[in-house]
Amino acid sequence: MAGRRALHFVFKVGNRFQTTHFFRDVLGMKVLRHEEFEEGCKAACNGYDILYLKSPDDHFVAELTYNYGIGDYKLGNDFMGITLASSQAVSNARKLEWPLSEVAEGVFEIEAPGGYKFYLQNRSLLQSDPVLKVTLAVSDLQKSLHYCINSLLSSQCKLELQGIKGAVDHAAAFGRIAFSCPHKELPDLEDLMKKENQTILTPLVSLDTPGKATVQVVILADPDGHEICFVGDEAFRELSKMDPEGSKLLDDAMAADKSDEWFAQRNKPKASG
Repeated sequence: MAGRRALHFVFKVGNRFQTTHFFRDVLGMKVLRHEEFEEGCKAACNGYDILYLKSPDDHFVAELTYNYGIGDYKLGNDFMGITLASSQAVSNARKLEWPLSEVAEGVFEIEAPGGYKFYLQNRSLLQSDPVLKVTLAVSDLQKSLHYCINSLLSSQCKLELQGIKGAVDHAAAFGRIAFSCPHKELPDLEDLMKKENQTILTPLVSLDTPGKATVQVVILADPDGHEICFVGDEAFRELSKMDPEGSKLLDDAMAADKSDEWFAQRNKPKASG
């Protein structure tokens, strides 16, 4: 399965201001691009921001999805954390007095707004991807390993599966992990999932981004319901080029977002996802 690589994890965020502060100022990520849509796309996403630590072309990134009018999302037990190596992030957290808890020698647990957990190793990698692994909960480890071997194999950004007792609860904050593969492999992947009687959430579809590349995606669900998106690599590389205006677009969008004021004036809370 050469040519497959891990791309990003999608986080649903209720407080865009605090979350952006965490990812930019604590983790040290930069804005790759900012998009806003009036309607959800065919892949069931909405406006989003993509942030990265080093090279956005071949390193794992974070995608933040924000929906106006949603103040928070209930967490489940599905997402167990992202581990990254960054002594700078540890230093940033201490400087900003962001709570850190040392869970092992040189490894610190930190919580993003909304409750998402990150694990910071107090070391830095000069060349390789600082994002080391994404940890997801599974109810049947052997069944999930079989599924991953058939569909996901990727040498980049380890996907760690951790068995838990009981069912996996995705609640409302459920995320999505994305991988790329050569676009010619997407129909074969979809056919394989059909033969294996696996869940296909979104059959092969083309997604248009105005003025940018059109990408093809297939979205699957593993045995525990984790959403897994496969994207055609060639078009995605064109789509994921850094937008030099991305950070400004995000700042402008946050400045123009008066939804908190709108709800406060009417003495209403934002909805919970």
